[in-house]
Amino acid sequence: MDSLTLLSIFITITVYIGAIKLAKHVPSPFTTPILTATIVIIAILSSLHISYKQYATAKDWMTFLLGPATVALALPMYKNQSIIRERLKPAVLGLAIGTIATMTSAVWLSKALGLSDTIQAASAVKAVTTPVAIEAAALIGGDPALAAAFVITAGIFGAVLGPILLTCMKITDPFSRGLSIGTVSHGIGTSQIMTEGPVQGAVSSLAMGFAAIITSILLPWIYPLIQF
Repeated sequence: MDSLTLLSIFITITVYIGAIKLAKHVPSPFTTPILTATIVIIAILSSLHISYKQYATAKDWMTFLLGPATVALALPMYKNQSIIRERLKPAVLGLAIGTIATMTSAVWLSKALGLSDTIQAASAVKAVTTPVAIEAAALIGGDPALAAAFVITAGIFGAVLGPILLTCMKITDPFSRGLSIGTVSHGIGTSQIMTEGPVQGAVSSLAMGFAAIITSILLPWIYPLIQF
């Protein structure tokens, strides 16, 4: 591992820890750690003239740790398994409807704006986690890199604005809040909604996984139908 990679990892970890502390001292949707950390890291890398290609090696090392981190999400699900079992059937129905609605609305909006077929295909997978989105986008002719960008953007907007919109609509039930965020904002939204409570985090983690499965199965069948 070269010095530039070590520096990039150090910058990323340090900035993210600082973003977490900022969020604790100044609680606000706009101090969501993933949002503030992303902005600051981009600014630092740009000022140091470190390109994304140079940063990619550090990204790969840190991405490797996403595996154990994702597995750790099973803990809150295990601790809240009773409430999940109790409301599993309506939750799965809501997940399926929400996932299909997300895919359809993204494609129709892209089409209404006159965007290319490649962009429409990439936008269809914006609500699922990046590894799934990259593979799913390739199946329907989308650009995997563009799909990843849409996923990150959707996750950040969901983490920042999702809880606000749910509160405005007077949705206060922890289960419903977790289900909503996990369905449309994958891991980034889940990390934010977990700060509200263990039930929200557990349900959002479950929703994130189910949304990825539903998208993988249904997207190749649904996408041609909504491309009219």
